[in-house]
This record gives sequence, C-alpha cells and structure tokens, in this order.
Amino acid sequence: MSQERLTIGFVRRGYSATGGAEAYLKRLGRGVVDAGHSVQLFATNNWPRNEWPFGAITRLRSGSTIAFADEVEQLRPQVRCDVWMSLERVWRCDVYRAGDGVHRAWLERREKFATRLQKFLRRFNRKHNDILRLEKSLLADRGAGRVIVNSQLVKNEIVDLYRYPADKIDIVRNGVPLEQFRFDSEVRTKARPWLQLDSGDIAVLFAGSGWERKGLPFAIDATEKCRDRRVRLLVAGRGDQRKYKSARAQFLGELVDLRRVYAAADIFILPTIYDPFSNACLEALACGLPVITTRANGFSEIIEDSVHGSLVDLANDVDGLRAALELWSDDARRSAARSTIIDRASRFDISKNVERTLAILFQSAARAAST
Repeated sequence: MSQERLTIGFVRRGYSATGGAEAYLKRLGRGVVDAGHSVQLFATNNWPRNEWPFGAITRLRSGSTIAFADEVEQLRPQVRCDVWMSLERVWRCDVYRAGDGVHRAWLERREKFATRLQKFLRRFNRKHNDILRLEKSLLADRGAGRVIVNSQLVKNEIVDLYRYPADKIDIVRNGVPLEQFRFDSEVRTKARPWLQLDSGDIAVLFAGSGWERKGLPFAIDATEKCRDRRVRLLVAGRGDQRKYKSARAQFLGELVDLRRVYAAADIFILPTIYDPFSNACLEALACGLPVITTRANGFSEIIEDSVHGSLVDLANDVDGLRAALELWSDDARRSAARSTIIDRASRFDISKNVERTLAILFQSAARAAST
C-alpha cells in the first residue's frame, strides 16, 4: 500500500437510478478519484457502465443476497485492493458502511404498523432471513473490521442489538454536492407551471421509493386534513399509485433529477417509519426547504424542531404532521427561515464526507497491511 494512494474495492449489489445509496456511492467515488485514489466497483450486471466512470466494474453473476455475498467472498483473495469497503451486507469486509441501516431494527419498527396477517407471513420471508444472516456475520460475528454509520440512531442500534464495539463505529454524516442544490428563484418560476402549480398553491414534496416504509399514507392523510385547501402534495418515486386515493396528491413517477421539483416546492415531508439518514431530506434542506420528518430518521439529528422544519415522534402521528404542514404553510415563516435552513445544510457538503471516509479507509488499509 502506498501512503499516498489507495486502491479501494467498493461493493454494492444492485442498482436503482433513483436510489439514495447509489447516488451517495457515485458522489463518494468521484471524490475519492479526484483525491488521487484508484477504485473498483463490485456489483451485479444491472449497474450501467456510464454510471460508474471512476474505474473498473467487476460484474458478479449472482443476484440473490446470499449468492452475491458468497461470490464476493470467493473473489476477495483474487483481487488486489488495499481496502474493501462494502455498502452491502456481505460475510466480511474491512469497512462496512451501514447506509441501509440495521435490518433487524427496521423489522422491529415495522411490526408496530403491521396487520396480523402481515406479521404471520413475514416469518417465512426468506429474503429477510438471508439479510439477517449476513448482518449477524458482519456485526455480531465481527466480520466487519470497522463500521461507518450516518447517524447516532444507527450506531445505537448496532451496539444494542449486536454488541458490536462502539469504538469501532464511526459516524460520518451524509453529504451532498451543495453547489448543485441551491435555492434558485428563476428555476422556481419556470418549474411551477411545469408541475401545474398555481401561484397561490403550497407545494409539499414527498420523494422516495418504498412508499409504505417512508410513510406516504401518513403524508397523504395529513395533507387531506389541512384546513388550507391550497396545500398540495407532490409525490416523486417508485410505487403503485393505485393504492392511494387523494384529490390533493399529484404523482410524478420516478425522477432521476429532483432539482427542479425542489425548486418548485415549498415544504418537504418524509414521515418515515425508519430511515438511517435520508439523502432526499438533506438535498431539500440545501435547497432551502423546511423538512418535516420523524425522529426515526437519522436526518432528524441535524435539524432543530420548528427552526429547520418539524419533527414528530411517530410516522402515524397524522395530527402532528398536519400541524407541521400548517405551521410551514405561512409564506412569511418560510421566507424568514430560508437562510437559517440553508446555513444548516452548508455543514454537510460531500467533500467533508469524502475526507472523513478516506481517513477511515487509510486506517483500515494500514491495519490490513500489518496483519
């Protein structure tokens, strides 16, 4: 290993054009390469070549959770990397970034919102059992040499549920390229007619896939309960919109680039049941939008209630969500808070994330070289 240059193997199984993990990994890859390091990506065949211009892609044949982890394990001795960083649950790695959170914790939280039938059927779900096996291997069995998390929420869950040593867990908050996410009144003026918004409409944006987990039903209910009829909900992401009936909701589908929608929106809402740290919330914050979310979102740790947005304890607190929407429906309040909101987001540029992550990778590579 050169003290000046690392060869890093990144592991990520699947690909979604609108996925937060994929967006983060591409931003990290760009930052690492710009810092002079070499990277390789180990992924399945559905990762497009043009979405990883930073180095080689080794395409693994196995798509299932366990089979992919097995293939990574077989491949590791054959590939020369100074350090392996996985953003995926595998059997072992030098550094594991738990960007998807703790699956065991998510399942426990989800049970509170599930029907009896759902609880019964989930006992036999092989996918969940496979993910839990890999998570146990990384955390309880110490297959991960070091763990990076993006929130205190996730760190606490890993320590409490798996007794992984707290001193081997680093909190590295998510980051975004701030120059790409800024409040722009000119873009806003052009984007609102595109979204069929009248000048007086209060546009509330919900963005994300996995609508049940991210709390779309609660966002819709809260919007419907708002006394101000100008409040409209914009829904971006992948899901079955036929399940949701609302005259005040507009479904935009999957959008790779949300910047125009952030510009058109007035408020961002994500009443998630569980989220390690929502990238979309941070992007919205950088664009000057007040963010309404739950304390089950690691993002909530970086904002102050009623200052940068609003926080509710539980995703299904529809009255609390409605009150937050009505609070931030006031034009004067949003305008007065915008500079404070943008200032808070300015602390989370992707460059800071890259710098801290590289420091951890250097430490892990040095340990691997000495053994």
